[in-house]
Amino acid sequence: MKELSAQVRWEQRTQRPLLALAVAFALAYAVPIVDSDASPAVTVACTVVEWTVWGSFATDYLVRLLLVRRRKEFVRTHWLDLCAVILPILQPLRLLRLVATLTLVGRRARMASQIRLTTYVGGAVVGLLMFGSLAVLSVERESPNGNIKTLGDAVWWSFTTMTTVGYGDHAPTTGMGRVLAVGLMLSGIALLGVVTANIAAWFISRFEKDDVEERRQTAAIEALTEEVRALRAEVAALSGVRDTVRHPAPGVAEEPAH
Repeated sequence: MKELSAQVRWEQRTQRPLLALAVAFALAYAVPIVDSDASPAVTVACTVVEWTVWGSFATDYLVRLLLVRRRKEFVRTHWLDLCAVILPILQPLRLLRLVATLTLVGRRARMASQIRLTTYVGGAVVGLLMFGSLAVLSVERESPNGNIKTLGDAVWWSFTTMTTVGYGDHAPTTGMGRVLAVGLMLSGIALLGVVTANIAAWFISRFEKDDVEERRQTAAIEALTEEVRALRAEVAALSGVRDTVRHPAPGVAEEPAH
């Protein structure tokens, strides 16, 4: 059995702790937005949790970079992880920390072979709905012309935006809110394409499996038919030999019995 590399072992050991930290980040991100009257101590605690989670993912990236042999290739193939780690440092916005954490969690989740595509898509839908609602609420609630003032309005807006329905009863008015709307629309279209492709691939695989099984059965029937023909030919040949022995041709004397 091939021994796992140090990088793979590290990723297997840290996958669950990092996912738990991501859940903690989600709670810390949501509390100040849902409870707009939260005390300064709660707000500071949530901010500390957010930066702690980001620091954990940054440490994870550095450790994986140190464990690999070809570090330049690792940086080149994991450039999205690097951007997600660096962006919050350059511009420490809560929204950028949100995007960075979602990106890193998604990258680590795709490395886990036991997570199926359906589960990943379902988690992506729930995550985008939740974080999209919280993000748009945080930027639109204080807007004087905005009409997304409650969490219910934000969830409804996120759902209609992701499904590209867009009733228009709720719409962002700020620049950042419109950026979020574009991101949700593109994400919704992409997820819809993934689901459609997954369903189509499932039907195609079923048809191919049935086709392969039908061809296998047809080949087996043809082989059995050839065997039956060969047996008939052998039986016919044996019958002709027996008739020749019992009824010899004229002029051929039978061998005297001893």
